[in-house]
Amino acid sequence: MGFLWIGVEESYGGVCCLDQTSSRKRARDESCTGSKSKACREKMRRDRLNDRFLELSSILDPGRPPKSDKASILSDAARVVAQLRNEAKQLKESNEKFQETIKDLKVEKNELRDEKTRLKAEKERLEQMVKAVSAPPTGFVPHPMAFHPAAAAPIFAPHGQAPGNKAAAPVAAYPGVAMWQWLPPAVLDTTQDAKLWPPNA
Repeated sequence: MGFLWIGVEESYGGVCCLDQTSSRKRARDESCTGSKSKACREKMRRDRLNDRFLELSSILDPGRPPKSDKASILSDAARVVAQLRNEAKQLKESNEKFQETIKDLKVEKNELRDEKTRLKAEKERLEQMVKAVSAPPTGFVPHPMAFHPAAAAPIFAPHGQAPGNKAAAPVAAYPGVAMWQWLPPAVLDTTQDAKLWPPNA
């Protein structure tokens, strides 16, 4: 009976010892698995970060092999960003100047349009004045008066025929018109008549 009890105790002790060993091994494996997962995540994060640095280096210096030095890549990026900011500031100032120039040109365009309208009206007024000056007065050229043919004395008569002959053609009689008003001043000058046309002897 005593021998049987000793065998049961040994069997129970062996089972307990086996369970404890399995528990410790399981805990060690779980801890190892957790550390591996964290290391994998960290490696993936670093790989993604390196890819971003390589992409940034390719953008900063296109056509050149990408740099591997992260500090150099960040310095180049800061320099390019500062340069782009300065260019953006200059473009903004140029845009403001162009806007002011456009406003001035619009004002000048409106002024030129008003000046053109004024000159056009002045031209039309001068044309009307020229037409009014060029046209003769209404009563300056009279109409011929009615007359009887027999009452008109002929100016030219045939050779050997008296002026009072009825065969002479009548000449239309016009009222007295001051024809000298249409003559130029040089023709009206009579001071040189004695030299140009001496009297007959």
